[in-house]
Amino acid sequence: MRISVRSRTALAFVHDVAAASIAWCAAFWLRFNLEIPEPSFSAMLASLAWVVPLQAAVFWMFGLYRGIWRYASVPDVQRIVFAVLVAAMAVTMVMTLQGRPTGVPRSVLIIDPLLLAMAMGGSRMLYRIWRERRQARAGAARSVYVLGAGDAAAGLIKEFSRSGEWRVTALFDDNTGRHGRSIHGVKVFGALDTLRDALASMPATHAIIAMPSASHHDRKRAADLATAAGLQVLTVPSFDDLVSGKVTVSQIRAVELDDLLGRDPVVLDGDGLRGWITGRVVMVTGAGGSIGSELCRQIARFGPRLVVMVESSEFALYQIEQEFNDPAAGARPDTRLRIAAVAGDVRSPVRMAQVMRQYRPTVVLHAAAYKHVPLMETGNCAEAVLNNVAGTWTVARAAIDAGVEKFVLVSTDKAVNPTNVMGATKRLAEIVCERLQETTANTRFVMVRFGNVLGSAGSVIPRFRAQIAAGGPVTVTHPEITRFFMSISEAAQLVLQAGLMGKGGEIFVLDMGDPVRIADLARSMIRLSGFGEDEIRIVYSGLRPGEKLFEELLADDEQTLPTPHPKLRIAQARQAADDFLEHLRDWLEALQAGKYDDGNDGDDGAVKRQLAAFVPEYHPQGLPAATATETETEHASLAR
Repeated sequence: MRISVRSRTALAFVHDVAAASIAWCAAFWLRFNLEIPEPSFSAMLASLAWVVPLQAAVFWMFGLYRGIWRYASVPDVQRIVFAVLVAAMAVTMVMTLQGRPTGVPRSVLIIDPLLLAMAMGGSRMLYRIWRERRQARAGAARSVYVLGAGDAAAGLIKEFSRSGEWRVTALFDDNTGRHGRSIHGVKVFGALDTLRDALASMPATHAIIAMPSASHHDRKRAADLATAAGLQVLTVPSFDDLVSGKVTVSQIRAVELDDLLGRDPVVLDGDGLRGWITGRVVMVTGAGGSIGSELCRQIARFGPRLVVMVESSEFALYQIEQEFNDPAAGARPDTRLRIAAVAGDVRSPVRMAQVMRQYRPTVVLHAAAYKHVPLMETGNCAEAVLNNVAGTWTVARAAIDAGVEKFVLVSTDKAVNPTNVMGATKRLAEIVCERLQETTANTRFVMVRFGNVLGSAGSVIPRFRAQIAAGGPVTVTHPEITRFFMSISEAAQLVLQAGLMGKGGEIFVLDMGDPVRIADLARSMIRLSGFGEDEIRIVYSGLRPGEKLFEELLADDEQTLPTPHPKLRIAQARQAADDFLEHLRDWLEALQAGKYDDGNDGDDGAVKRQLAAFVPEYHPQGLPAATATETETEHASLAR
């Protein structure tokens, strides 16, 4: 039977009145060695008639009946102790003001509050323990190991004891000084590498990594040991999220690949970014994409006056607009961020000029691009050039005309010694920005290169996840293929940091850490999904068009310069010829008109040959080597 809140409050109040009565009588009983003489017994009953109502009034004033007993904790006990002390002082004061002997021994005034605090606080804690144990016996709790025996583990145990969803069987920590000790009644079994040994005597199905401030290397080791022991691995939020108050330690989640990459958190120049963004209009192209949308989220942290979100995909624009405006879609009501959702193609000079005139952005972050390598390699080469190169030029030209202070181009590591159309077009977009920088002193152009981001549109991660869900196999193109990886949030933060630092004309290269073998990535995803390689096979399908085994962050003839930020360096790239933009404009206009060249290897071949002319480091696949060489020689003057 469910008891109403009012009835619960009344029961708690009656309990405390009864406890106050019993404590007052017990204080007399103890004072007189369990035999109360007649004069004192009468004094006890006479004083009981006004002492208990006075104490009850104090308890009500202190709000002791707003809490819920099943969630009683140390703060509740502290409030009870304080209320009891105030009640004891009130009783003493009343007796003093009476000015005549009351027959109440002074020792009773000391014994009574001690007994009363124990009765009121102890009953609440005992009720909570009874409820938690009853839930555990009901079979709802799942057995779990907690890896790490620090503050996060202590918080987890407390949270779990309330909810009854999990039951912590044992703790594990590599700190030998904690072995054999207990936290809230749970013993620290041993080091992390003793997980398998513990399973025999203390079975568990899950392991939670409660090491939010540990290095990525330590967290990855913990995850590997747990998966090797056959446990499903979860983790608590990061230390930064816990400190910021965005989440609590009880909000556990599945371990993601971001947790295993071995990358340290980005340290941003918060004051500098606030000075650059706060109160200003910031425009993001490709705002509905994975990078563009994350840029919008990161920008929102610094209080811009307006974020102009430009996107050609109606559905993607609708999604990001809903995220920021619709509380039901997860928008934070305290953000108060003004946005403008703009549908438009970056290749349209009229639309881009109109948007710039209407909103007058101070900063433009250009993330709109075709990025999928195999799709752009066959049948879509001209579209890749028009979107990635002509689109960049169009937005950059409109930014100059509108007096934008800074234009940030989101580039890629595939622009280095490109072997595919996508990489070549992004390198060409970089050159366009470099050349445009020489035409203006008002708009500063900054280019930022980085590698793959986990979970982005077109990335390998969603495909692996879908293949695992379907029972496999997981397809990898080559056993030795490697890529640089970072999280979407890290990439967006470093793009903003580079944009802040750029003075004009620089190509910033992000520290991507060590390259990751895609086959190892697939194995990690299989393990994190609770399977072994005997259950989900990995098959090798061969390199796709335009794909190379290893990505580079710098071209052969480029060098880098350090910056004040440890994760950013500046690339010194080859300079293009003075008449580069004139020749490029002619070619782009011909492409827009559907005119390619007189080649006999189709439209794609014609586009690739022209790309090789403008970007000599581009070595197109699928064309005869002699043809490519002749083209590079013929147009070498374009890219001196």
